Amino acid sequence: MTTHNSSHGFYNFIFHSFFKHLDAEKAHHLGALVIRITGLPGIRHVKHAFTRPAPELHVQALGLNFDSPFGMAAGFDKDVTMVSGLYALGFGHVEVGTLTAHAQPGNPKPRLFRLIPDRALINRMGFNNHGAAAAVPRLNKLRKLKHRPVIGVNIGKSRIVDVENAIDDYLTSTRLLAPLADYLVVNVSSPNTPGLRGLQEISSLSPLLTAVKEASGNTPLLVKIAPDLSSEEIREIAQLVTTLKLDGIIATNTTISRSGLLTPREKVDAIGAGGLSGAPLHDRSLEVLKELRDVVPAEMCVISVGGIETAQQIQERLDAGATLVQGYSGFIYNGPAWALSINRRLRKMRKQQL
Repeated sequence: MTTHNSSHGFYNFIFHSFFKHLDAEKAHHLGALVIRITGLPGIRHVKHAFTRPAPELHVQALGLNFDSPFGMAAGFDKDVTMVSGLYALGFGHVEVGTLTAHAQPGNPKPRLFRLIPDRALINRMGFNNHGAAAAVPRLNKLRKLKHRPVIGVNIGKSRIVDVENAIDDYLTSTRLLAPLADYLVVNVSSPNTPGLRGLQEISSLSPLLTAVKEASGNTPLLVKIAPDLSSEEIREIAQLVTTLKLDGIIATNTTISRSGLLTPREKVDAIGAGGLSGAPLHDRSLEVLKELRDVVPAEMCVISVGGIETAQQIQERLDAGATLVQGYSGFIYNGPAWALSINRRLRKMRKQQL
């Protein structure tokens, strides 16, 4: 563990002396460049030899073999450019996107903000991506690799498409991407696309999921929900997903809540709209997981995401019924050795339980 502690200490120094002074989105692009370099063939093979999760961490879910229960959540690799690099860093799966049928620039900048005292982020990126069609050749290339993580593909509604035409828009992305995805996710829970969260209402969600399920063929299909739903809404969605025989639920997306933050209220207000992710989401995300597990069948895949930073938190989610766990904001605060550290700690914890 000494190696990780020293690497984490070094990253901590770099973050506080350099990265935190950079615009958050520029810092992300800089980090993405390093991750892409890590994913180059020669470097990837050497790196993965050191970061490969132990066999006892493997998870069977969705008819797939995951090297580790811990993966990278959607939003980090929007355009399928970092999958190999993230695999080399130890992530068991990578969920790419959110991808939309139409390429779109996203919301005006600045649109990504750090709340450092809270170890959190606020984003209103707005599904900036080059479109579903542009992702096809990259996914094709990845599928040919002998060693790669499980690749989930997260799809959302294009901004230029009216909500009443959302189904056709999702179907365009589904037909292009489902054949190339290990699993497909319908995102109806980002707060940054106007009208999108309204698709979580059962009257809208049922026809959407029915259509996407039919178009996605044999590709496992999941839906990603918001943490801001009421218990009744969570139960209704869980029952719908069960009735439609979808393969799983991802809980949760970012929150529009700003309660309990350490960052001064005036700074938070000045940032404005957007989804909050990171440590403040931990408790609510765990609550939603437990509520879902009370409703859905035991064999249904539930992926828990929100406020994850440590191996202990991941084990807590697994103990509460999560099949897999994802992180994102924790990468910003813990650095590139994060997944390696978590996998090693999970292995150590399991050995201690034997």
